[in-house]
Amino acid sequence: MFQRVFTISPYGLLVLTTLFWAGNFVLGRAVHLDVPPIGLSFWRWFTALVLIFPFVLPHWKAAKGVIRQNWPILLVLAIFSVACFNTLIYMGLQTAPASNSILLQSACPILILILSWLFFREKVSLLQGGGMLVSLFGVVVVVTEGNPAAIFGLDFLNAGTAWILLGVLCWAVYSALLRLRPDGLSPFGFFGLTVLIGVVVLLPFYIYETLSGRPMPLTLISVGSVLYVGIFPSILSYLFWNKAIAELGANRAGQFIHLIPVFGVTMAILLLGEPLRGFHLTGFLLILGGIWLATVIAKKKV
Repeated sequence: MFQRVFTISPYGLLVLTTLFWAGNFVLGRAVHLDVPPIGLSFWRWFTALVLIFPFVLPHWKAAKGVIRQNWPILLVLAIFSVACFNTLIYMGLQTAPASNSILLQSACPILILILSWLFFREKVSLLQGGGMLVSLFGVVVVVTEGNPAAIFGLDFLNAGTAWILLGVLCWAVYSALLRLRPDGLSPFGFFGLTVLIGVVVLLPFYIYETLSGRPMPLTLISVGSVLYVGIFPSILSYLFWNKAIAELGANRAGQFIHLIPVFGVTMAILLLGEPLRGFHLTGFLLILGGIWLATVIAKKKV
């Protein structure tokens, strides 16, 4: 059934994927006063789970032995990805601008390199190290809003930005650990299982948020938001991304990730009225330049 939607070229699928992912950030900021963050995350993944359940169940049955033997790493991967990443981003978007959040997400490739070195002692060349420093300085520029010296103070980091940085770190941890994903479980089965585990992990936090005075309202805004994040950046982006990688390869497809800040910041300006300031451009260019140095140039020197 899902294969019937793939009539668009792989490049078109990648554009749609990055557009949906960028829209997730912008929507999280747009509805921050109307929809509680943990509620949005819980119902997002619950909706996705309901929609994919009939299709993913055969994958689970075929790999039940693999799942039973590898549940610790599956639990860890699900917590850092489904349960933590977007939940922390939504929490950060309660107070932080969407544009800042999207630009900080751009630093993920560098964080993955750092964590791969920490976890698996992957060799880091001098050029890769230099690229990491350049990108991390770009993160500092965005976090301090163009005043890097403020990092030596005590109040340079607001709560929203801290949540977002923690969310980005969670995604980087998940990405670095993804190599431990067990063989014998299909990619779609793995995705569905992380969604199931993530929903279970999020449930007590959602209940706590509800009892603390922020119940999920039943409004057009909340229902529309849940349907968007549950279908487009969750299910369709996953399917489109995998299909495009299968046709183009990971290296070519991966270059389209850089469209996320382009789409996201543009939508934040046009739809949310957020200003585009100099530190946005400076930070993004530093982050992108560091990634280019640590990946493209470093590979050529190998």
